[in-house]
Amino acid sequence: MNQQQGNTTAPGKIQSRLSRISICKQKPTSIRFRCSLQNTILDVLRARPGWVEITSEGVGWDFYWADVWWMKEIFDRAYLEDQVRINHFRNHYELTRKNLMVKNLKRLRRQLERDSGKLEAQKCDFYPATFELPSEYHIFVDEFRRNPGTIWIMKPIARSQGKGIFLFKRLKDITDWKRGVEYQPQLQVTDASTAPIETYVVQRYIENPYLIGGRKFDIRVYVLVTSYNPLKAYLYRSGFARFANNRYSLDTIDDNYIHLTNVAIQKTAPDYDPEKGCKWSTQQLRMYLTAKHGQSKVNTLFQQMTNIFILSLQSCQRVIINDKHCFELYGYDILIDSNLKPWLIEINASPSLTASNQEDYDLKFGLLNDVLNVLDLENRLTGKEKKVGLFDLMWDDGPVFLEDNGNEDLVKAQTTLTNAKLGCVNDRLQNLKEIYQTAEVFKKLN
Repeated sequence: MNQQQGNTTAPGKIQSRLSRISICKQKPTSIRFRCSLQNTILDVLRARPGWVEITSEGVGWDFYWADVWWMKEIFDRAYLEDQVRINHFRNHYELTRKNLMVKNLKRLRRQLERDSGKLEAQKCDFYPATFELPSEYHIFVDEFRRNPGTIWIMKPIARSQGKGIFLFKRLKDITDWKRGVEYQPQLQVTDASTAPIETYVVQRYIENPYLIGGRKFDIRVYVLVTSYNPLKAYLYRSGFARFANNRYSLDTIDDNYIHLTNVAIQKTAPDYDPEKGCKWSTQQLRMYLTAKHGQSKVNTLFQQMTNIFILSLQSCQRVIINDKHCFELYGYDILIDSNLKPWLIEINASPSLTASNQEDYDLKFGLLNDVLNVLDLENRLTGKEKKVGLFDLMWDDGPVFLEDNGNEDLVKAQTTLTNAKLGCVNDRLQNLKEIYQTAEVFKKLN
């Protein structure tokens, strides 16, 4: 099954066709861009009609796909004109650093319990028990001893692609680890020239993941935030499930090909096929789950996932430094357990934009083009659209509810569902054609 046929047009041709619809006889406005990356996003920017690449220092630009170093070192000293857009918020790490994500989620849970009671606070029970090390080591040890035989997973807070992650079920294993160079209490660091000690989180390992073909998987989901105050967020319909290369077993907890689904890990497996990869599209996954469990259960599962996205964004809404120049494309990693309960594993501020094969390239090329379509630097839209390409507006200073137009494969009681259709039909090109035609007529009438 290939639900992403709409994205297989050669780079540039999709937008060329759309530009004739949207700009009519007007000459496209020149958008000056810079890009720190040499992957799919650079292809998208170069293929976009009317966009001009700026490579020289000291030359003005309107759009910058920057790396996190630029945000840390340059952003606060840069003068930005009103029209400029940048792909990170100043302190984006409040949601994407593993320890800060959990800290903000715990604070939201306490707030919900204080304001609305324990039942409402239980909506935040979508992440495993988590502790920060070394600062919460003794608290973790108490929890560890209360749950003998439980498997735990250690993760460095600021690394990606599975680096530094390991599983353990004996306290001796972590005792050996903390004797190593990775673990030293912060108070022992007295030399200002010494590199800061790396912080870890330890989480209760989800031992009963949902398996397909005997293999564990997680789901990469893309969420676009264009404002935190007020909060405005979009959910992308397409994503992918990443499968482990080896069949799941708890008999061996040190085999990364069983327990870690990161592509960077799995592609080093001896029998990994780079063309087939270890991925399903989200559309394939949703169809499989629906055939196996029925539409009602699967709709509930995907609505629970949408609630995770919204609550996690709300958890850091008050601490993120909102800026009209900034937006953020997050890569959420979700795990489903054997009871069809979704769990938030982590959130990435710089999800990989490097394609592993042609299908992956087509997905990411369409995704990034739709990010630019939502941002609308060319001023072609009305600003009232609930859907742009495959991005569905799920929160706009409040929930955006699903409209019943008879065309979606969802339950009929749609007034209770958020306007988010992860894994549903891919009608990207049709939608773009319609919204640009509608926006053009609207602007002529007004």
